[in-house]
Amino acid sequence: MNTKLVFVLTIILIIGAGLFMFIKKQKEEAVPLVTELVSSDQAVVEPVGKTIDETPVKAEKPKAEKAKPKSEPKRVQKVKKETPKKMKHAVIETNQGSIEVELWEEKTPKTVANFAKLAKEKFYEGIYFHRVIPNFMIQGGCPNTKDSDRMNDGTGDPGYKFEDECYEEGGEISGKIETDDEAFSVFTKVLLPYLQKNQDPDKDILELARACQEAQSGVPLKAHPVEYYLTKTGFKGKLNIQGKLVGSVDYGTLCMANSGPNTNGSQFFIVTNKNGSPHLNGKHTVFGRVTKGMDIVHKIENLPRDKRDNPLPANQAVIKSVTVK
Repeated sequence: MNTKLVFVLTIILIIGAGLFMFIKKQKEEAVPLVTELVSSDQAVVEPVGKTIDETPVKAEKPKAEKAKPKSEPKRVQKVKKETPKKMKHAVIETNQGSIEVELWEEKTPKTVANFAKLAKEKFYEGIYFHRVIPNFMIQGGCPNTKDSDRMNDGTGDPGYKFEDECYEEGGEISGKIETDDEAFSVFTKVLLPYLQKNQDPDKDILELARACQEAQSGVPLKAHPVEYYLTKTGFKGKLNIQGKLVGSVDYGTLCMANSGPNTNGSQFFIVTNKNGSPHLNGKHTVFGRVTKGMDIVHKIENLPRDKRDNPLPANQAVIKSVTVK
């Protein structure tokens, strides 16, 4: 099969996964409308009510309406706020001041281990926060900020990608696929990673994935048992259904930036909106929280910036060191 065709189809399937998730969750929760601008490596998610070209959305004058009976508002999926028992702590030292964070090793072991590894290797030293948006977040961790080309800021990584840790593992799935949740787990944990890694995938798997993308549902996957997909893709180990959300994207949380499912590398962001960014729940791994230095974070988010939200050269927030204990 033509390599370019497979690549294009894989990209379509990645988008399809996001739409599949949206449709799956749409009936359960109110999801604000957001716009995503994807670079070659990192997802750039715009805050609600703002367009990519920074032109504010004009607010229309509300029309007078008759009083309606009060009803319970729809709620976005959240998790019970509790401090994980097993944690590490880190200090992000910048030229603007220090930011202290707790790292949730118990909840997100792979993500915390990766952050600690990069810190130990002094990977982050000399990197600056390349994207700052007031009342939304500050984003950093891109190694390309060390060169003089500002246009490639936000597209760098450490040379590898690893999986998300957005949800807990549920029960094991086997036999007939009966529910949408089971189909969704097969799609995101088996089919999607397989297609991302194989330039010449099994034709049956490719056709089923395309059918899911076209239907925007997992119904086509119910035609075969779980074992069919595990064997076809060479999946190793047990397949578990998606469990509850590990952490919500709240104010002050430390989250991984990405360009789609399972594309984490080195880039991260800290949320500055006091109400959080619940529309990002389940899309970005939440692996820690700022415990001291939010004043520094807010200072960084308000640095003078260009049209791409990149702080101007004279006002950059450069990471001097990251220490993890």
